[in-house]
Amino acid sequence: MAQQARPSSSTSNSDAWKAGLRPPPKDYRPQTEDVTATKGVEFEDMNLRRELLMGIYEAGFEKPSPIQEEAIPIALTKRDVLARAKNGTGKTAAFVIPSLQQVNVNKNKIQALLLVPTRELALQTAQVCKNLGKHMGVQVMVTTGGTTLKDDIMRLSETVHVLVGTPGRILDLAGKNVADLSECPVFVMDEADKLLSPEFAPVMEQLLSYLPKDRQVMLFSATFPMIVKDFKDKHMKSPYEINLMDELTLRGVTQYYAYVEERQKVHCLNTLFSKLQINQSIIFCNSTNRVELLAKKVTELGYSCFYSHAKMLQSHRNRVFHDFRNGVCRNLVCSDLLTRGIDIQAVNVIAST
Repeated sequence: MAQQARPSSSTSNSDAWKAGLRPPPKDYRPQTEDVTATKGVEFEDMNLRRELLMGIYEAGFEKPSPIQEEAIPIALTKRDVLARAKNGTGKTAAFVIPSLQQVNVNKNKIQALLLVPTRELALQTAQVCKNLGKHMGVQVMVTTGGTTLKDDIMRLSETVHVLVGTPGRILDLAGKNVADLSECPVFVMDEADKLLSPEFAPVMEQLLSYLPKDRQVMLFSATFPMIVKDFKDKHMKSPYEINLMDELTLRGVTQYYAYVEERQKVHCLNTLFSKLQINQSIIFCNSTNRVELLAKKVTELGYSCFYSHAKMLQSHRNRVFHDFRNGVCRNLVCSDLLTRGIDIQAVNVIAST
């Protein structure tokens, strides 16, 4: 399956970048009704701190997207939130902004815990926190499995206001009494359907026991299976429910399905490369061996290509992700590492083999 986003007219000045391998323009993002169909609420209407507003505008946010319009004012009242919205519509800022607004930078305690299912999404979410909170003096820490525990312990000996990470590592730090969550009033789960899957659910239950009973819980996801309802009934207090999911696919995204034999897949990809106007592409495979094999074949076809999978060293994966995001390479072959919430603005073609 391949998906192609239709470019907006505002990207016409990016031709010079498309012809080379420089990073994409900062404002490169196809705008669809999922983002533009707002009620006219402004960030200034939300009574946000001036320092936070400065970070919001400097990050390129002009007006709230629909999910931000709906979620931020409610979250600022410290009410629990259960929100469904499509990926690519601004969910991250919808929970980062109210989380930052509630931080008291004069208090040397973790005051917001933002949980995500993957290392790459943790790095991205932490960067959003740092960008939006740059004028607040807020201290943001990201922690994930696959990194040195000693470094995390040393970092937590210093001030941390917002902790972003994957559940297993944060539970490890809390269980060792290194991460003190006893005065953390904000608990956020992004990609909540994944975090409440059998793989993570027991960890989530244990993590909640380290937080105060009087806490705000916010769940964000594109899909909410039955297991989310069970969690809501058990751990949330009259949550405000937001559902902006009239359909799963973003407007402006065209999907194609090609049914081909295994031996024809590389040829099919080559045809797509020659027919589509590709700024950057991500190609998903279901095993590490297939990732490396396909990346090799794509390179042999004459296209620049990186690959990433779970068996690689974390430092190597981080470098690949960083370089791909910055436009060093046009194509990335990977396993399911980047299927959750990753925002790379220049990617306009996604394929799954």
